[in-house]
Amino acid sequence: MAQIDYAALKKGGFMRQKQKGYFSLRLQVVGGDLTAENIRKVAEVAEKYGHGYVHLTSRQGVEIPFIRFEDIEEVKAELAKGGCKPGVCGPRVRTVTACQGNRVCPSGNIDTLKVAQELDERYFGRELPHKFKFGVTGCQNNCLKAEENDLGIKGALDVNWVEDKCIHCGVCEKACRTGALSEKDGKIVLDADKCNYCGRCVKSCPTDAWEGESAYLVSFGGLFGNTINKGDTFLPLIKSEEQLYRVTDAAIQFFADHAKAGERFKFTLDRVGWDEFKKVMEEAYHG
Repeated sequence: MAQIDYAALKKGGFMRQKQKGYFSLRLQVVGGDLTAENIRKVAEVAEKYGHGYVHLTSRQGVEIPFIRFEDIEEVKAELAKGGCKPGVCGPRVRTVTACQGNRVCPSGNIDTLKVAQELDERYFGRELPHKFKFGVTGCQNNCLKAEENDLGIKGALDVNWVEDKCIHCGVCEKACRTGALSEKDGKIVLDADKCNYCGRCVKSCPTDAWEGESAYLVSFGGLFGNTINKGDTFLPLIKSEEQLYRVTDAAIQFFADHAKAGERFKFTLDRVGWDEFKKVMEEAYHG
């Protein structure tokens, strides 16, 4: 019998189970979205080749347990017919997670799926010294918990008050959860130090006296495993996609250049120095 290359199988999304000869297949799910066609095919494969069920992972993944080694190639071919691809495990960029964002959610400030798909195209499966996780959340409600990720992206609104549309009803002040808005001498004053770019002023205003442009807040170095660490958000508001991807390109390259094998991003930053990393990020931010 040929030697089984477990490392290669794991790289391709097939994780060895405790039951001898069986594998749990992790599928690639970008931003938490699956089509009806995807779901039907996954169900067929789980019925035919597995034990008739799937597992939903904590990172929006789908795993089909109890795939026999001898069925692996057939399973991949069957899944491809339904537009499904195996995911990855091990020291590489993992599935990009996302909430539903402004395509569906009234609170969403950004198109999270679009960002997730772009990150996936740029980085998914890239070989690195250790695993690397991206998470994209649409607003300050933070349903996706962006700061748990090696690199988290949070939707924001860059807001602007339009004086001649304002009727001074006070709704925006009440809606603001950080106390960033007040009225003085007949004008609405925004305290930039208190504003968290949530956009509640824009969404609550009955006369459209607040305008908002989609923007991004990025955190670095999050962990939620054996060590728990909230990612650090130190860059100013990112106001364009071009600027966002300059930052993500530079961050993942910094990890590739400086990390030791088996070292997560946060620990690389601790060892090399956050000051050094911040210099690189600021250069990327300003282009």
